Amino acid sequence: MNRLSDSRGVQGIGAAIVAPSSLSLLTASFAEGRERAKAVALYGATAGIGASLGLVIGGALADWVSWRAGFFINVPVGAAMIVLAPRFLTESARSRGRFDLAGAVTATLGTGALVFGIIHSADSGWGTAATVIPLLAGAVLLAALVLAEGHAAEPVMPLRLFASRARTGAYLARMLYLGAMIGFFFYSTQYLQGVLGFSAFQAGVAFFPMTVVNFAVAMTIPRLTARLGQAVPLTAGVVLTLAGMAWLAQVQATSSYWPAVALPMVLIGAGQGLAFAPLTSAGIAGVGGQDAGAASGLVNTFHQLGMALGLGVLVAVSAGAGHGLTSAAAVLAAHVHAALTVGSVLLAASLLTVLGLILPAHLPSRSPRPVAPQQTPDAAPEPARAMMSV
Repeated sequence: MNRLSDSRGVQGIGAAIVAPSSLSLLTASFAEGRERAKAVALYGATAGIGASLGLVIGGALADWVSWRAGFFINVPVGAAMIVLAPRFLTESARSRGRFDLAGAVTATLGTGALVFGIIHSADSGWGTAATVIPLLAGAVLLAALVLAEGHAAEPVMPLRLFASRARTGAYLARMLYLGAMIGFFFYSTQYLQGVLGFSAFQAGVAFFPMTVVNFAVAMTIPRLTARLGQAVPLTAGVVLTLAGMAWLAQVQATSSYWPAVALPMVLIGAGQGLAFAPLTSAGIAGVGGQDAGAASGLVNTFHQLGMALGLGVLVAVSAGAGHGLTSAAAVLAAHVHAALTVGSVLLAASLLTVLGLILPAHLPSRSPRPVAPQQTPDAAPEPARAMMSV
């Protein structure tokens, strides 16, 4: 178990380096506009397809080989990236800088304390010292992070990136959106296997309605954003995801796959395909080259923070559901219902963030119409005055 935890920790460090670097490379390689929108759309579609295919491949390996085989999937992928990256990626300009130790430490420990406190609440409750102390420590450390970044010469989280309401809204909306989506994947998988009796491979295949629709819709994003802008597809995407999540939250122990799971997944897939790329673009919009890495890092930080905090909240909430039920399937269905209901609340909060912070920044500004001077009996138009003088 310790060896597994250590290896997962090393994987996490690698992912923390790769994720922001990949998005910052897009920012540096494509000028803001249609080309970047297309690149970000492909980035988002690839992320969605990767998550769904990972479920299928991981389920097949767990069924046919061993659960351990799933950890080998990243090995050939990583090897291919090591070989191909130098051939296709140009070397960026290098610059010397200072490592923001205070920012890195307070961000890591503060986030970790919050996640630990939320997850621990599922076992010990919200009022115990084991839950309250980590939550308070996390809040204090994150407050210290903000203070430290205000005085750091080269901060890991430049506070100037939050000067834009739209960018701040993109970070918050992403955190809430991903908090709901991680619950969707986690609890839908449990429902498919624990209630409907699917195998691990069948459960992975069961996500195909979402995967296919997600990819098809994501491919239309460059054309949609060129005609409608970023805010309209983003808003429609969050609305569709919310509708699908609220529908899926109604599952019961007696529900069947197609009407209760597959059809809501179609809405969720369409919503994710519409929302993900504009949400990513909004997080890096208007950022200069010197802040491209930091902005990309914040996009991925709020992405990961949303998943960690979201799953912690959903696990804590769902743990109290199902009391009094005798059937294991009914208890699990009650847990799924409670978790996805809270996931719907997170999506509603994400929608309000989009409407309140992102959408107003993309609405066309209306300049006031010039007010025509009022005519008075003594103030005739110029031609009339000319005639009168004649």
